[in-house]
Amino acid sequence: MPTSVITRVNPLDLQGNIAIGVSLPFSGVAGPFNSTYSTKDQIKSNLINLLLTNKGERIMNPEFGADLGTVLFEGITDDIKEDIKNLINTNVSIFVPEVQLDDIVVEEAPQYNNNAISVIVKYRIRISQNADQVIVQFI
Repeated sequence: MPTSVITRVNPLDLQGNIAIGVSLPFSGVAGPFNSTYSTKDQIKSNLINLLLTNKGERIMNPEFGADLGTVLFEGITDDIKEDIKNLINTNVSIFVPEVQLDDIVVEEAPQYNNNAISVIVKYRIRISQNADQVIVQFI
C-alpha cells in the first residue's frame, strides 16, 4: 500500500507574485526596499529585524525587539552569552511565534575585535518544518 506524504504550506505562499513583506537589508533596486514573496524569506527578515532592534526603538510598538543592546557592551562572558540566548528565546516566542528555535550559538568574533560576537540562530518554520538560520554579527 503506498504511503502518502502530507506537505503543509502557508496559504500566503500560494498567491504567486504578490509581495507579502519587506526584506532586509534595505537595498532595493527600485528604491530602498526589496519585497519578499515567500513566508520563508519574510520570517528570516522578521528574525533579523527582531535581533537588531532594542526595546523602545520601534515607533508604536515599544516592546518590540530582542533587546540585545542591553548586554552587548558588557564583557563577553559565559553568563552574558546565556543572557543573550535567553533574550532571544523569550522575544522570538513573543514576536515570531511561527518559528521553533533549534539552537542559538553565541561566539566571540576576534577577527573584528575583542568584543565582537556572532549570533547564529537556527530555527524551523512550524507549519512546513523547513529549517534555516540567521547569522548576525555585532562588531
